[in-house]
Amino acid sequence: MESFGARLATLVDERGPFCVGLDPHPSLLEAWGLPVTPDGLARFCDTAVEAVAETVAVVKPQSAFFERFGSAGIAVLESTIRQSRKRGALVLLDAKRGDIGSTASAYASAYLDPASPLYSDAVTVNPYLGLGALEAFFDLATRHNSGVFVLAATSNPDGRALQAARMADGATVAQGIVDQLAGRNAGAEPIGSIGVVVGITAGDAGVDLSGFHGPVLAPGLGAQGGRPEDLAAVFAGTKGIVLPTSSREILGHGPNVASLREAAVATREACRRALTAVHR
Repeated sequence: MESFGARLATLVDERGPFCVGLDPHPSLLEAWGLPVTPDGLARFCDTAVEAVAETVAVVKPQSAFFERFGSAGIAVLESTIRQSRKRGALVLLDAKRGDIGSTASAYASAYLDPASPLYSDAVTVNPYLGLGALEAFFDLATRHNSGVFVLAATSNPDGRALQAARMADGATVAQGIVDQLAGRNAGAEPIGSIGVVVGITAGDAGVDLSGFHGPVLAPGLGAQGGRPEDLAAVFAGTKGIVLPTSSREILGHGPNVASLREAAVATREACRRALTAVHR
């Protein structure tokens, strides 16, 4: 199997630079006229996957909204991952895991080992126990041609104080994470498989991505205030693939499949136009 970075580059060329987040929040289930139960969760995800998984490059289920239903919710997550991949989308599981030693290894196996029912193409991880604590994820991703996205400068304002703090060398904490990860993608073609998360609304975190040869997940479109037209300014000079992501803004167009798909396509094309200037 090709590396995650190569698979992502191919799909972005074919489908455009856009990721749809599957965040089945209780209020969204209710807005769709569905019960806040495992059955409602399953119907929600089946509809969303049908609408977008053949249209966008990446689908990003948010694990927490499945875990809240216990084993029944995890079963729906497993099905959602399988069905999304079957329809051609890459699956980025938004789990934001991070721990040390054997616990990190167990998390990595849960999401990046093809033998696991939760196996995904990539997973999000939290570096704030130290990047060294994430080695199990990096090792397994290399072994199985998977991807890892490390939080650097997130779109939520609460993280800004830590992520924009200056280290002894004057760089921000977020920049330090980006710089330490950059070498892991060295020599990879067309791009590496170790990504970072840099929010569209995190422009004041002081992150320079010009030396980063990997994918950049860019949350914050729509409900969090980011707009496609902001992408060119925020990510100017970025060498890797910028992958904007939106969830509530798209999912709010459900439960009609055609309306969901139309919203995803419209946002995807707006992102494609905006990012043309970045990669020119």
